[in-house]
Amino acid sequence: MNRFQCSILLLAGGRGQRMGGQDKGLVRWQGQPLIAYAQRVTRPLTDDLIISCNRNHEQYTRLADQLVSDGNDDFAGPLAGIRAGLAVARHSHLLVLPCDVPKIDRGLLDALLGAAAQHPDQPLMVRHGEHWEPLLCVIPTALKDVFEAAWQAGERSPRKIMLQLNARAWQCAENDPRLANFNTPDWLK
Repeated sequence: MNRFQCSILLLAGGRGQRMGGQDKGLVRWQGQPLIAYAQRVTRPLTDDLIISCNRNHEQYTRLADQLVSDGNDDFAGPLAGIRAGLAVARHSHLLVLPCDVPKIDRGLLDALLGAAAQHPDQPLMVRHGEHWEPLLCVIPTALKDVFEAAWQAGERSPRKIMLQLNARAWQCAENDPRLANFNTPDWLK
């Protein structure tokens, strides 16, 4: 497969509002913290695994090569974590995943990275049906200044920034179970 080396960012820095304020990455499902599933599938793909977290650093440290935080205490959203990841990534591309997709698998990630390698200068986002998944994406790290400028201008939507950069879609089936987002207590049952 034609693929580049990439840094990987696992987003676990949210407020966890829909989980009653719990640190979603550490919420347990089938005996494991949610982040453990994403960490296990991504670990063989990189020597630069980054976790964006704003609390419980000691629990995340053992799972990553680097930890990043938003730089403030107000849980500024996923774009803040992406910005922080882009700033420290050691490779030409950053694969971004949220911590709450425990069914993600190596096949999906390999296909996503293979598609990103075909047009390495453009961001790539997962899309299923008509729905974009901006937190499942590959971003060239050369675009970090563009993301930073958008942040400084007040933009908080990773999707908007990537669409303005002509992000390409990597199309999945509309109800692909690997994209199930476990972001409420009901999903954990």
